[in-house]
Amino acid sequence: MQRYSTRLGFAVLLLSVSSVVLPAEEASEAETSEQTAEPLTGLKAEAAGKIDGMHKLIQEIVDSLFAFSELGFQEFETQAYLSDILEQNGFAVAKGSAGIPSNWWASWGSGRPVIALGSDVDGIPKASQMPGVAYRQPMIEGAPGHGEGHNSGQAVNIAAAIAVKAIMQREGLSGTIVLWPGIAEELLGTKAWYARDGLFEGVDAVLFTHVSSNLAVSWGVPRGTGLVSVEYSFDGVAAHGAGDPWKGRSALDAVELMNVAWNFRREHLNPLQRSHYVITDGGDQPNVVPSKATVWYFVREITADGIRTNFATLQRIAEGAAMMTDTEVSRRIVGAAWPRHFNKPIALAMDANIQSVGLPEWSEDDQNSHSPCRS
Repeated sequence: MQRYSTRLGFAVLLLSVSSVVLPAEEASEAETSEQTAEPLTGLKAEAAGKIDGMHKLIQEIVDSLFAFSELGFQEFETQAYLSDILEQNGFAVAKGSAGIPSNWWASWGSGRPVIALGSDVDGIPKASQMPGVAYRQPMIEGAPGHGEGHNSGQAVNIAAAIAVKAIMQREGLSGTIVLWPGIAEELLGTKAWYARDGLFEGVDAVLFTHVSSNLAVSWGVPRGTGLVSVEYSFDGVAAHGAGDPWKGRSALDAVELMNVAWNFRREHLNPLQRSHYVITDGGDQPNVVPSKATVWYFVREITADGIRTNFATLQRIAEGAAMMTDTEVSRRIVGAAWPRHFNKPIALAMDANIQSVGLPEWSEDDQNSHSPCRS
């Protein structure tokens, strides 16, 4: 019974996968499994049918989260809305877990296997967009929006969980289903906290859903980068820019020198690295030498050692900028995420079922429709 429950959990919960990145070197593997795909039978087919029958709920969730468009750590409407749906379907929901007010952690069932379904929920700044429009048309100019499709993953995860729950109850199968959100994913804000506080202890498998251009899975180390999110703040001395600027020590000069140095260093970094920054505080007004300035960096690399190396380089550059400007520098780690590593047996099992389910068939009306966004 335990092995049967495990197979059911993996097989049906895979139906919740909207997509994750498939590295190019694994494309041939997916193509091979497609040639030998077999139609779903038994409880798998029943679960697929139940999920198809929830298409209205799925679309309502997708559209509602799209409308909320909440930034990281502000996902309270999303929290309330999804928690209500889960509680109405028999899931126990704990809010504020891991010390994160907009978080929730939902579960149903008992015993093993414990399968956790995760998907991000936060929007990004100034990405407001009318649904179903293929050109830039903000609903509210300057407002946040779901520019990365984080409104879609929870919908399919919840539908899959409800379908599996119904079958497990009827068949008397053991197992626990967990649903969790990627709060403030764009800020690297929470997943490390979940691990720190032991929320994944006892979980047998985590299936994570993220929107992409196709239904796919990956295993091993994908192309996605890990990174450190860090703020550098410089402290200088204010002075009147017109009267006696020589008395000042510009924190903004330090920020600009740091950015110039890092941009020169890019030529000598691994081509697969990615790094970006914004100046979050550049002073108050042009005629006052800025006594404080802050720059926020994301330092990305494809290996943990690469992240450490680039971060150490950035730190030395910040210290050098402070020395050149006679300012003081401090840093604040905002978040961190090490490169991902995916489980091969789970990925291959999920891929086989994806091939059996097949891709959706879009009618001409679907493709030409201006109905609410299906990102």
